[in-house]
Amino acid sequence: MSIEVGSIVEGIVTGITNFGVFVQLSGGEVGLVHISEIADTYVKDINDFLQKKDRVKVKVLSVDQGGKIGLSIKQANPSAPPARQPERIQRKERGERRKPAPVKNVKQGFEDKLAKFMKESDEKLQDLKKNTENKRGGRGSCKQEMN
Repeated sequence: MSIEVGSIVEGIVTGITNFGVFVQLSGGEVGLVHISEIADTYVKDINDFLQKKDRVKVKVLSVDQGGKIGLSIKQANPSAPPARQPERIQRKERGERRKPAPVKNVKQGFEDKLAKFMKESDEKLQDLKKNTENKRGGRGSCKQEMN
């Protein structure tokens, strides 16, 4: 039996590897379903989805000169809803842009922002100095003279 690209056939899982599964088709040929073609969701471990001797429906993606057959399980099931795309991709396809973040306290001037920044910086610097002095033993603890 000749395998045609695009046809949907049934087969039996004969081997599981970390990169995909081998499926024996009805004509005795063996094809590979790559891990990315097993399910619409992320597949970390193939054993969570398939086991040896499982009967699966696959779509033939490619047949090359050497006889290698590329298969897909997720494309063989068109009734399954398509994977949900992230919101940013959906907005991009619709031509929408992300709403800008609301601006808080627009009337706050540059001088006010600078004063706030300087105050926060001074507080952080004082905390940093205090912590480093505690680790070194405080001021002058190493400079004690013996009489």
